[in-house]
Formats: sequence, structure tokens, C-alpha cells
Amino acid sequence: MRPNRRIVRDHQKPFFSNKRRGLSGLPLFFFVIMTLGTSLLLVLVTATRYDELRYMAEDALGIAPTYTPRAVEHAQRGIALYGEGKASAALDAFGMALTPQPDNIAYLYEYGRILIELDQYDGAAPIGDRMIALAPGDARGYALKARALMWSDPGSAIPVAVSGLDIDSDFAPLHAALAIAYTNSGRFAEALQRGSRAIELDPLDSFAHRAYSIPLIFTGRYSQAIEALEQAVAINPNLTGPYFELAAQYRKIDFQEMAVGIYRRVLELEPNNAKAYLRICETYAQVGQFQAGTPFCEQALEINPQYASAWRMLGQLQYSRRNYESAIDSFENCVRFGSVEVECYYIRGWAYYILGNCDQAWDVLQEALNYTAADEIVDSINIGLSNVRINCPGFENVTLPTAIPPTPIPPTPIGGI
Repeated sequence: MRPNRRIVRDHQKPFFSNKRRGLSGLPLFFFVIMTLGTSLLLVLVTATRYDELRYMAEDALGIAPTYTPRAVEHAQRGIALYGEGKASAALDAFGMALTPQPDNIAYLYEYGRILIELDQYDGAAPIGDRMIALAPGDARGYALKARALMWSDPGSAIPVAVSGLDIDSDFAPLHAALAIAYTNSGRFAEALQRGSRAIELDPLDSFAHRAYSIPLIFTGRYSQAIEALEQAVAINPNLTGPYFELAAQYRKIDFQEMAVGIYRRVLELEPNNAKAYLRICETYAQVGQFQAGTPFCEQALEINPQYASAWRMLGQLQYSRRNYESAIDSFENCVRFGSVEVECYYIRGWAYYILGNCDQAWDVLQEALNYTAADEIVDSINIGLSNVRINCPGFENVTLPTAIPPTPIPPTPIGGI
């Protein structure tokens, strides 16, 4: 038989004892401190991130307004887009970052650099001026201004870059800009030194390698220029500018298949890149494959009907196939959309002459003299004018014109090759 076990209660004590259990003494002190610290941290977080927390709460209730990203978020997005090769979208992102912070030097610099990447040099120059005014002790403003001027006005770009070097002699973009400006000023030895120094200072700067390629090209060192441009491509394989420059050098050394392959790579990155289609068209024409090249020029114009250079090339192909009427139409479109490429004038003049339109031929051939100083083209123009005098009634005694000195045309920008 099991014993009868009972709880023996002491009726002198309450059922729930007053004796404290758990934390006491030193552990209790630390517990209180930790609780106060956590509460204080919560207050600080709530105070510093009030707007964000409020947005999260309102969003959970479905009453939150549209979220507006902060400037830094736009800038971070711009950096990511540029790394993906989406320069236009990156420009928009930095533009939004600048809206609330128009004097942010870092954002202005990136915005200006992307403008230059998009061949908008005129838009970058005022930003460089603004940066110099806002922060005269920051070399980035001088670098941006020098880059904006290095092609169109190298004489002005050089002192700007030198002023920047007085502030920071190791800022690679300043040396890179001088490499191009010195090249365009005919100071090739200095240009090579600056380009080499830019790469030494920042071997991961794509622009430094591209800039160094320019004096290498002008001094006939095509293999080294190709190596520099291949490095630029490797640093940012999503940026299309260096591909065009690299392909141009392969065309120069008669590696046409390699050039076409590079242009096709551009089209993989940007399927609607009209310039890539035009360059393929020109490359086929360069080796005499006019019929094979024509569809690529037409595709470029389908993408951009106002692409003057594509109209120029299409007109040349049509002329070479004796389709003179169509060639004239294409060359007229070339001029209508703002081109001063001499081919749009003197070949059109020849097409008019072949069709027996002597008045138009005479006028257009004369006009062509204003757009070139190249001896070979001037000779072709003069032969055309002589033929008009000899073979067209009423032109026998007309005096051949004296050419007006052509307006200097700035060198092709680095991204326009």
C-alpha cells in the first residue's frame, strides 16, 4: 500500500511568498543599464530615421505617398548604370541626384564625365567652370574643363589642366587630358609622356588608356595603340566608346574582319546603335563590297532617319553603283541634316554633271571648295569644274573660282571614331 503523501502547508506563511527571486544586486544593475541603453538607442534610431519609419508604417497601412529616393540613391544608381554601359540612363540618374544638391562637386564631376562620354563636350565645359568656381582647390573641376576642351580648343585646355596639376600633380585624368591636348597641338613627345604617366597613376582608368592611344596613333605606333585600347575595353567591357576606337585602328592596319567583329560586339551590347551599323557599312565599302555594305547603311537610317553621316555613306554607295539620282537625294539629306562632310558636296556635284545638270554641278562643286583642303579632293573638284566648262554650253568663258579657305573643323572626338 502506497503511503499517503500530502503537501504540508505552513499556515503561518502566505501561499505566495514575498521572497524576491531572480535578478538582484549587481545583475539587476546591469539589466537596468541594458534596458535603458536599448531604449535610448531606439529613441535615437526613431529620431534619425523618422521619415523612413513613418513611410514603412504608412506603407503597411496602404496610405504611404510615393517614395522619393534620396540624392545619394540616384548617384549610386548612376554609377551602377554607367558600369553596365548605359551612359544615357546614368546621366539621367546623376541629373536627379543634382536636383536637390546642385552644388555637389562629386555629382557634378560624374555628370560632366558622362556628358563627354556621350560626345556632349559643349555641355560639359560650363560644368567644369561651375566646379572650379565652387571648389577652386579641387582638381576635378580643372580635369573636367580640360577634357571638354582637349579636342576643340587644345590651346585653352592645356593651361587649365596645368592649373589642376598645381593642385594635385598625381590626378590621372589631368595627365590624360593633356595627352590628347598636346597631341592636337603637335607636341607628341609631351603627349606620350602624359599618357604614360596617366596609366602609371591609375592603371584601372579606362580614359587614361584611351587618351594614351591618341599620341600613339598620331606617331604611327598602331600596335601599341591597339594594346592600350584593348586595355580600355577590358576595364569596362560594357562601354561602347573604346570599341569604336579599337575597331578604327584595326581598319587602319587592314584587319577589316576584326573591325567588323568588334562592331558586331557593340550591337550585342546596343542592338539599336546606328553608328555601329554605319561603321560596318563603311568597312565593307572600304574593301569594295558596296552591295554587301548597303543594308547596314539602310539599317542605320532606319534607326535614325536624321543621321547625316549615314546619308553620306549611302550616297557614296549609290554613286559607286551609278545610281546617280538616288545618290543626289542622299547627299542632299546629308546636307539638310547638318553635315559639312565634303563628300556630300563634291560627289553630288559630279553626279549632277554626269546627269547633265550643269548649273547645279557648277554651283555645288564651287561650294565644295569651302569644305576641304585635301589636295586629292581639291583636284577632283577642279577636274569637275573644268569638265563643266568644256562640255556644258554657256560655261566656256566662265572663270574657275578661287577657293575660299575652309573653316577649320575640330578633330574627331575620341568617342566619334
